[in-house]
Amino acid sequence: MSFARLSRSARESVSGLPRAFWWLWASTLVNRLGAFVATFMTLYLTLERGYSASFAGLVAALHGLGGVVSSLGAGVMADRLGRRPTMLVAQVSTAGAVALLGFMEHPAAIAAVAMLVGMTSNASRPAVQAMMADIVRPEDRVRAFALNYWAINLGFAVSSMAAGLIAEYSYLAGFLGEAALTLLCAVLVFVKLPESRPESAAGAGGAEGAGPEVGLGGVLRDGRFMGVVGLSFLISLIYTQGSVGLPVAMGSAGFSPGEYGLVIAVNGVLIVALQLPVTRFIEHRDPRRLLVVSALLVGYGFALTAFAGPLWAYALTVCVWTLAEIVNSPTQMELVVRLSPVQGRGRYQGMYTMSWAVASLVAPLMSGFVIDRYGAGWLWAATGALGTVAGAGYWFLMRGLPGRAEGRGASGGAPATGTAPAPGAAAPAAPAPAEA
Repeated sequence: MSFARLSRSARESVSGLPRAFWWLWASTLVNRLGAFVATFMTLYLTLERGYSASFAGLVAALHGLGGVVSSLGAGVMADRLGRRPTMLVAQVSTAGAVALLGFMEHPAAIAAVAMLVGMTSNASRPAVQAMMADIVRPEDRVRAFALNYWAINLGFAVSSMAAGLIAEYSYLAGFLGEAALTLLCAVLVFVKLPESRPESAAGAGGAEGAGPEVGLGGVLRDGRFMGVVGLSFLISLIYTQGSVGLPVAMGSAGFSPGEYGLVIAVNGVLIVALQLPVTRFIEHRDPRRLLVVSALLVGYGFALTAFAGPLWAYALTVCVWTLAEIVNSPTQMELVVRLSPVQGRGRYQGMYTMSWAVASLVAPLMSGFVIDRYGAGWLWAATGALGTVAGAGYWFLMRGLPGRAEGRGASGGAPATGTAPAPGAAAPAAPAPAEA
């Protein structure tokens, strides 16, 4: 492929998105550049502090429980108070909690503050995803979610390699570094991002089609959406093993934190390299097939870890499930928006986020128990089984699903008031009517 063609492809991947999206993208990148706790908590507890895999799993599970507690509340806040204030409260609180965790000595204190970190760090996700759906046009959402996921993993690739080296000298420096960058993210949101909640536009101009607020009961009664949440939980249960099961298994096999950091950084590097071209390839393809294939790939990609021996073999298994992640993430996030009514985006995103939070609670308990009692091979066999179940679930659940233009989340994709297209980008479409 010529340089001119590559350049044109890159421009097409980023054109037409509003300026507010790019500030949101930048805040995501800054936040992920500081990621440390979630990736290295198990190594910190088992290697630095000498605790068992079961205790490390318990602490990681409490971190996940914190996310479960905050997910739905944060979704309600995003709908009632707004996306921007929800993000600011969450990010400032996360910075304080992460810094505090670095100074905890007693096991009970470590567990309690880890749960607090889980609550605060997870609280911004429904607001970020709802804001993205608010400000991006329906036809651009798969691409926007892919670009945001690309930023997450660019930051993750850099932070994994850096944190692996930092951990060999000072875990405390990693905790304080994450706190500082999270606080910087909050400053960026405060200075650059306007509110995007649809009710604001509806209240000011009487947007046609605006309906009543959607309650949590309405979300729970939405059978197809709750099915997607359940399948997301299974997929998340598998992915979470990359940060809880894999480091413990590699540590038991004699690998150092730095070597684990290099292996898991392959995930971020591949996403940075392949997310945009793969997204252009899958953007207009059948989401049902994409989700089925990605579920099978992630399950069997992790299952291959049972046969890994040298470091390069672990890296190869990461390549397999990373390809699944590249396909699954933007496809599933666009599906969630499509199934969400405009006036309930925060709550729907909160419920979806909760599936990942529950997985973060269950996965460490599962991996710690299975590894301690039966060995890592049984854990990797379980991931293959879960991927198979998830693939079958997507195949049956998505029969008769309306197309993107017909979905409940198809409207309301105009940029928030006061935003403008990025330099050189096409002008955004006029605001669409809100939905009940």
